[in-house]
Formats: sequence, C-alpha cells, structure tokens
Amino acid sequence: MSLNLHPLVVRSGELLSYIAGIALTGFFAVQLAQGEVERQGAISAFEDQVLLASSAVSMDVEIEASNPATTPAVGFSVDDAPDTSLWAPGRIADYKKSLTADLPPILGVLEVPAVGLEVPVYQTSSELVMDRAAGVINGMAYPHEGGNIGISGHRDGYFRALKDVQVGDQILLQTLEGEKRFTIESTTVVDKTDTHLLKDTREQTVTLVTCYPFYFVGQAPQRFIVTASLDTTDVNQN
Repeated sequence: MSLNLHPLVVRSGELLSYIAGIALTGFFAVQLAQGEVERQGAISAFEDQVLLASSAVSMDVEIEASNPATTPAVGFSVDDAPDTSLWAPGRIADYKKSLTADLPPILGVLEVPAVGLEVPVYQTSSELVMDRAAGVINGMAYPHEGGNIGISGHRDGYFRALKDVQVGDQILLQTLEGEKRFTIESTTVVDKTDTHLLKDTREQTVTLVTCYPFYFVGQAPQRFIVTASLDTTDVNQN
C-alpha cells in the first residue's frame, strides 16, 4: 500500500511547491508595482512643490514691481542662471542649448555651501540632464530614498566646484522629505571603471561623481568621488 501512495505524495508535494512559487511570484510583482506607484507619487508631489515655489517667486516679483519698498522672498528657482565662471566654454554652450529641451522630473536640489555649489538634481544622469544640471546615477537611490544616493555632474560645469571641497564640509540636499544634511567623509580619485564606491549602503549616504582631472583635454581617465554621511543630529534623518 505504501508503494502505491508514494508517487501520489510526491506529485502532491510538487503541486504544492508550484502553487507556492506562483503565490510568491505574484506577491513580489505586487510589491514592485506598489513601490513604483509610491515613487511616482512622490515625484509628482515634488513637482507640485516646485510649481508652487515658482508661483510664489512670480508673485513676489509682481509685488516688488508694484511696490519697490517691499523686499521679495529669496528662494531657489530651476530657471536661475548658474555661476559659470569656472565652466569650460563648450560646457556653457551645451548648457544654453539644453534650455530648449524637455527634461525628466526634478527630484531635489543639491547644495555645497563651502564651494558655492547649488544645482537641481534630476532623476537620470543622461548627457542632456548633466548639460543642464546634475542627475541621479542609474540604479542608485533617489534623494528621498534610503541607501546610497549617487549624483553625477560634469567636471567642466557645475561639479568643477568640487575640486575645492574638504573633508568635513556640509552637503545640503532638498528632498521630497525636506532638507537633509550630510557631512563629507572622503574625497577619492579612482579609475573610471572602478564602481565599488557606488554600491548600495545600509545607512543613507550621498556619493557625488564627476570626471577627473578637472582640467583635462579629451576623455578624462579617472573619476573624482565625494562620499558623505547623513548628519544624524539633524531632525530630517529618515
């Protein structure tokens, strides 16, 4: 009798394993879909904030024009002309060309006060995006997410200012969760194929990447990487 039941038991086990596999696959797919919905929702929320800020700036300008005695509010605008005093002539030309192009959503604003850097951060690091600003490196965390937030920029544009950063300098990152503060822990020069500093991290970190040397004719052979850790004394540390 036991010999007759054995194949049935085996087939039943296989069927249960198959059903469990389908269930787990379905659960994983639902989780991915939910995560993407939440991400897109957060992006839309940030865009709404940018629109509100732009409207506020426009209203301040109108009030100032009608009443010169008033003092308008000061804020960041993605349309503000950047300081291009350190930029290469070709990069300035590329920036001007990019002004007529449509770009993906803005996810935040990166500031390094010690070197006067202030730049919008877009959700990709395409050439077009970096002609205009800075972008999140594909596969790395977004500014409002945990993990390693990788941001790339051109060495002869916005990120040329990074040549003067020092360990201990502060990085401010305006995100969907509010302002986050980071402290620069290290600056490193690596070969352009070395990506070990771009790996995900358990703690929230910021990794800034640009080509190196900063003044180089042609394709730069190395990368200059700034690594910063979250300031846990700040209220926005999620």
